[in-house]
Amino acid sequence: MHLIPQNFIQTTHELYGSVGTEWLSELPTLIADCAECWSLTVAPPFENLSYTYVAPALGSDNTPVVLKVGFPNPELLCEMDALRLYNGHGMVRLLEADPERGIMLLERLEPGMTLADLNDDTAATSIAAQVMHQLWRPVPASHSFPTVERWATGLQRLRAEFDGGCGPFPKVLVEEAESLFTDLRSSMDEPVLLHGDLHHYNILSAARQPWLAIDPKGVVGEPAYEIGAWLRNPLPLMTWPHPERVLARRIDQFADELGFDRERIWGWGLAQAVLSAWWYWEDHGYVGETALACAQLLATLKV
Repeated sequence: MHLIPQNFIQTTHELYGSVGTEWLSELPTLIADCAECWSLTVAPPFENLSYTYVAPALGSDNTPVVLKVGFPNPELLCEMDALRLYNGHGMVRLLEADPERGIMLLERLEPGMTLADLNDDTAATSIAAQVMHQLWRPVPASHSFPTVERWATGLQRLRAEFDGGCGPFPKVLVEEAESLFTDLRSSMDEPVLLHGDLHHYNILSAARQPWLAIDPKGVVGEPAYEIGAWLRNPLPLMTWPHPERVLARRIDQFADELGFDRERIWGWGLAQAVLSAWWYWEDHGYVGETALACAQLLATLKV
């Protein structure tokens, strides 16, 4: 059995506490069960695991696949539902799933280079726009996907955490994010199913199509909402020379290529950056500094 990376163990502890510890003790058995059930040869996991255990594997006919195992939770179930709905259109294919145990068997995308590996950010942004356009699907009449409105309630939890205040989060940014969520939600275009976390590391080079997405959250909202995750990534963005120019260029580029209003792109980007910084606090107990830095930069831009 391959070793479980320490960073994945720590993240699971932070998110799920003692029940996460118990689940980690069962993870080797889950992986072995998958290998037996689907006749897999499972390799060591990919580097930099975050919230799920993800490893390359080979099927009985040497078909390359990916085994993904996560602590069973609503977000993981939404991912499975989104993958089924996309059915490989602009997205990695779901081959098998065991929702009760949080297990997925996925198509392996090869060569698998991420857009973070592409040195030309203008080209990467254009590819992202093309992938986004493929992904947006009509919302099924009956579904369990979260909405942009539900995600926005994270800022209410922020206020509750600090007795109506903002704690370590800059008050001016929290108030701006609250105002933007209120205004933008009230004027949204027709909602569609969005990826919800479409950044540079979630678009990979593939053989079936030049570029395909992975790891959808599955959230319902207007298409312009999708761009927020791209604006604040990749994570070293704030160390680049003149990151404010990168953000401004990305906003202009998405507006031109997708036909969206620049102010809406900017507004969703700022509001989501503050929300993302809060989610880091919820998950790990500290402020998401990179997301917050992105929000501060966006607040200085004129659109």
